[in-house]
This record gives sequence, C-alpha cells and structure tokens, in this order.
Amino acid sequence: MGLEKETLSLIFPKELLFHFEIVLVQELGHVEFKEDFIEVIFEEKNILPFGIDASQYESKGFYVKQIQDFPLRGKAVFLRIKRRVWRHKITKKTITNDFTFLAEGSKFTKELADFLKERS
Repeated sequence: MGLEKETLSLIFPKELLFHFEIVLVQELGHVEFKEDFIEVIFEEKNILPFGIDASQYESKGFYVKQIQDFPLRGKAVFLRIKRRVWRHKITKKTITNDFTFLAEGSKFTKELADFLKERS
C-alpha cells in the first residue's frame, strides 16, 4: 500500500485498521455529476472469531457495504467495507466476527459502527 500504519491511523480509526486491511485506494470520476471522488476499499483480515477452530471453517467470501465518509481535499470519500463470512465445513452454519465491542465514543461514524455490528 505504501502508507505507514501511523499515517493511516491519522485518517482512519485505528480499530478499523486493526481488523481490516486497505486493499485499494483510487480516485474515480462520476460521469453523471462530473465530480471526482476517492474510494478506499477495506477487506476484513482472515482471522476467525476468538475460540473458533480454524480447521472446521472455511472462508466463504464477503458481504460489502459502501459508506460515505468525511471529504478529503475537497473530494467525497467512499469507504467500501468488505466483511468476511466463514462457513462450518459440516453444518454449513455461517459466522462472522463480533464487532459489538465498538463503543459509542469510538471514532467510527454511526453508519460504519452499525454496519460492523449488524451481523454479529
């Protein structure tokens, strides 16, 4: 990615960077509105919830939500957050990480905190 974690934590909450990796940052144009915007794609790290036996589960992809964040340099910023889903190899039951620990006073926007907690 090129940017140091300390620099990124000035822009994004450190809790987000602890659980997610930035996989792409790109500046895009919107044809209809003729405005440039920045898209940052976060992908949840492949770390199973605490206490889960990794040999019994397999990663089965992501579910994604796009959230508008605060502007940078006068450009809209959209965060594409990809939460990981794991499936039990025998029962086929799916699980996700539990982000209900996110405190009200965190640096997350309400929309982002709600998304991270919604499937937990």
